[in-house]
Amino acid sequence: MALPNTLTVPQFEARKGNLPLVVVTAYDAPQGRLADAAGADAILVGDSLGMTTLGYDSTLPVTVADMVLHTRAVSRGQQARAIEKNSVEDAARGARHALLIADLPFGGYGVTIEDGVRAAVDLIQAGAQAVKVEGAGEITLATIRRLIDIGIPVMGHIGMTPQSVNRFGGFKVQGKSEEAAESVLRAANAIVEAGVFSMVLEVIPATLAARITEAVPTPTIGIGAGPFCDGQVQVLHDLIGLTDGPTLRHAKRYADIGSSLRDAVSAYAADVRARRFPTEENSF
Repeated sequence: MALPNTLTVPQFEARKGNLPLVVVTAYDAPQGRLADAAGADAILVGDSLGMTTLGYDSTLPVTVADMVLHTRAVSRGQQARAIEKNSVEDAARGARHALLIADLPFGGYGVTIEDGVRAAVDLIQAGAQAVKVEGAGEITLATIRRLIDIGIPVMGHIGMTPQSVNRFGGFKVQGKSEEAAESVLRAANAIVEAGVFSMVLEVIPATLAARITEAVPTPTIGIGAGPFCDGQVQVLHDLIGLTDGPTLRHAKRYADIGSSLRDAVSAYAADVRARRFPTEENSF
């Protein structure tokens, strides 16, 4: 159940063509609390946690149990922010704002409709207000319809869908040829027909993203899809410098928390070894 002042799915949909929607990932309680406090419109508990948090090379090993655990943690972080208040004014500022969306992971749907429904129910019971699914296959479309029938809003995801990385032969731009672009556009129309309230467009040409955004009635949320979508989503770790290697082309690093974290632990280690910590001030 959404807390008071949480952005609702209908409000999210109504932003189509208006003020761009800000979506960011989060994977634990502190991240959920801080992303919400920063003013994100939606927080995605992404199966990208496989790479950002669990150390995997892809999203494929992530389980429904993993997603439930991290969804619950992010939800609790948002709720903790909502109750951290000392006055009515503080309460108004502190109330949870972001819509919480959770990914259905690989293997948690797409095999049978029943599997997808069970996994989605688990995520909603863990605190999500909506779930996200990748692709537009026959069973996925049927699962979207069934979830909506039982009251679970669904965000779609087309283009470069990371759960299909083996089929694509790596993380590659999708929809570059006219034939491939038409295939992505058909997928967009299919998931709209199935009932999604919005869709992620990942790593496709900006011109194709603009065509889809113009063609569909639901908000498009881009990641590596150019500036013409109705909103953008980014992985938190890419934004704050907690990933190894160069910044991805579709991301922008706004802080270097990784270096700050390393420096802090290094300074702590030096103080312990030099017996500068703990001091009398840190003792009882």
